Amino acid sequence: QVQLVESGGGLVQPGDSLRLSCEVSWRAFSNRGMGWFRQAPGKEREFVAGISWDSEVTYYGDAVKGRFTISRDNAKDMVYLQMNGLRPDDTAVYSCAAGLYSVVGPANNDYVLWGQGTQVTVSS
Repeated sequence: QVQLVESGGGLVQPGDSLRLSCEVSWRAFSNRGMGWFRQAPGKEREFVAGISWDSEVTYYGDAVKGRFTISRDNAKDMVYLQMNGLRPDDTAVYSCAAGLYSVVGPANNDYVLWGQGTQVTVSS
C-alpha cells in the first residue's frame, strides 16, 4: 500500500519561494521514481517535475524549468519540491506521485498513485 502526504503549501506573493514536502509510506520507494504534478481550477493535471530512484535523472515541465527543483531523501522517505520565483500562474494544488518505474518522466502512465495535494496560492 502506498501513502503520500504532501505539506508546505500556502499563500505567498509573486517572487517568493516555497518548499513542498511529500512523506512517502511505500516499501518500494527507494527503487522507484517520484514526481510532482499540479492542477489549477478548471485545468487538467500538469506535470511539474520527476526524479529517478537514485536522484541521477530529473525532468521538469517547461513552465517551471529553471525555477523549481525536485529532490529526494531515500533515508527519510521524503520527496521535495523547491519552488523559487513563484508567479500567479503557479497557483494550483500540488500533488506528489509514486512512479511505476525507477526512472519516470512527464507521462501519467509513469505513475501509479497521486497524493491528495497541498494548495499553493501566489497572489499580491
